[in-house]
Amino acid sequence: MKLYRSLTEIEPRAPSTALTIGNFDGVHLAHRHLFERVAEVARKNGYVPSVLTFDPHPTRVVAPDRAPKLLSKPEQRFEWMANAGIERIFLLPFNRNFAELTPEEFVEHVLVGTMHAKAVLVGANFRFGNRQRGDTAMLVRLGAKFGFSTEIVSGVRVRGRMVSSTEVRRLVSNGNVSMACRLLGRPYAVEGDVVPGFGVGSRQTVPTLNLKTDAEILPADGVYITRTDDLDTGRSWPSITNVGYRPTFGGTSLTVETHLLEALQEPRPQQIRVEFLRRVREERRFDSPELLKHQILQDVKRASAYFRRVARLHAGRQPV
Repeated sequence: MKLYRSLTEIEPRAPSTALTIGNFDGVHLAHRHLFERVAEVARKNGYVPSVLTFDPHPTRVVAPDRAPKLLSKPEQRFEWMANAGIERIFLLPFNRNFAELTPEEFVEHVLVGTMHAKAVLVGANFRFGNRQRGDTAMLVRLGAKFGFSTEIVSGVRVRGRMVSSTEVRRLVSNGNVSMACRLLGRPYAVEGDVVPGFGVGSRQTVPTLNLKTDAEILPADGVYITRTDDLDTGRSWPSITNVGYRPTFGGTSLTVETHLLEALQEPRPQQIRVEFLRRVREERRFDSPELLKHQILQDVKRASAYFRRVARLHAGRQPV
């Protein structure tokens, strides 16, 4: 996969591309379906499968008060795009000058003149150009004018839900991480540094790893069945994670605390990723640390049962 961070980095005689355009936050199942179709068209025609995306998110420039919190960072998206068959990623800085390009200027100078697009594939709700005046019908007309084919790729539904970044954000924010996982095609995860906690958990309840993350979206306050990965060593543990304010101890700041279901061997991880699999319950205040510990142990039993079921399911799928 080759990454370009400006128009000037693109070679004047770069190969022809099959291209899709968008923000692709989270790279969910509908995005992957689109990327795989781009790769298929590219293979059939001898083009390079490519993505045009932007940083920052265009809404943060043209309407910052409406800008969404993001599910993923650009580097994460690049990896997922490459896994879906994309070979070139054009990550363009989005600014006011870029936002003022008319739909025709965008197509003529960016897509055709610089990125050598021969096939452009987009979703049905695609909009482009100044004030989003361009739509898919205009893109088809401009394609005929400037010599590229246009394909409108249908969306993806999962259990009756149209897959979109907006819907994934809503599900995660509401704590429905299991449904978010279905739309993403993988668990929603956050990562960051392990930092010292308040020292209460290991003494009065259970030991935890305390995650400091710059993720823009966290699941709703509550207790979740999770999987925790050591980003440095690749070690992985089944776990249970509390997102919230620690009301039993009078907490006032939001924390993400993960209890590993297996014994932790040294060295302790310094950076971790927590994958959210299923919500167990909401966070609530207990009258004593002993009562909280009792509830945590019940939560641990539920999480352990969950992982046993998953292990049996996977074992049943193994070839005989």
